Amino acid sequence: MSASGGTRAIVAALAANLAIAVAKFVAFLFSGSSSMLAESVHSLADSGNQGLLLLGGKKAKREATPQHPFGYGRERYIYAFLVSIVLFTVGGMFAIYEGIEKINHPHAIEAWYWPVGVLIFAIIAESFSFRTAIKESNEIRGRQTWSQFIKRAKAPELPVVLLEDLGALVGLVLALGGVSIALVTGNGVWDGIGTLCIGILLIVIAIVLAAETKSLLLGEAAGTDEVEKIKAAIVDGEVVTRIIHMRTLHLGPEELLVAAKIAVEHGDTATEVARAINAAEARIREAVPIARVIYLEPDIFDPTAPAPEVK
Repeated sequence: MSASGGTRAIVAALAANLAIAVAKFVAFLFSGSSSMLAESVHSLADSGNQGLLLLGGKKAKREATPQHPFGYGRERYIYAFLVSIVLFTVGGMFAIYEGIEKINHPHAIEAWYWPVGVLIFAIIAESFSFRTAIKESNEIRGRQTWSQFIKRAKAPELPVVLLEDLGALVGLVLALGGVSIALVTGNGVWDGIGTLCIGILLIVIAIVLAAETKSLLLGEAAGTDEVEKIKAAIVDGEVVTRIIHMRTLHLGPEELLVAAKIAVEHGDTATEVARAINAAEARIREAVPIARVIYLEPDIFDPTAPAPEVK
């Protein structure tokens, strides 16, 4: 995966979430706090999600086969989509159920120092994980805003880890708020309310992740900058005079398919056209290294034909 950076962020998040999940569950056993139970399940789900991302990255490296001639690059998109499902079902729905149950049947929090101490520890640990994800994302984000980066990123791992870590931090603050108010008021309903808020937060994040990974699974074109570089690389002004139409498609985060119909002069020989196509393919790969599958079809340009969109 591109990813050494993405891998580092995933491993950092996995290590943090495993340690936090154990700590939260111990705190739940001693205190009986539903927020702690919801948060321990949340961290356990996040740990499973990071495992899914690592597994998807490994499977995506498999060589192409006759049955899958374009390889397995989209495995990373599939496993990222599974992350959103796990986050919705295991994390969000469980927290909502637990929150409603605690609101209907509240009970006081025991041994308050356990949940408070663990939540403070978890906030610190998640902050380090979130910092790692931000640092690795900044190396490839460029001038994009954070929302643009999450929406346009072709590699799903960093956006997933960013949203998970952000959700984890906000969820921890909600849990700490619910536990604190329950301790101050002596009313366990607030613990349930905090748990319910955590569930709603996780479901919102899961929906955002599902929408973004769905777009990647359907197949996204190259970014605007890459398209412009490809267009500039194809036309040589001699044999290849213009692009009649072009399509691009991400076969995976680091593999791009380029298909274009190019205009040549009617007097060009087959040898000249073949050499021009080979040269254009070399220029494309130099300009955009991830353009690994390229199909260029020569044609005679007809100015009277409707101009298809080049993209």
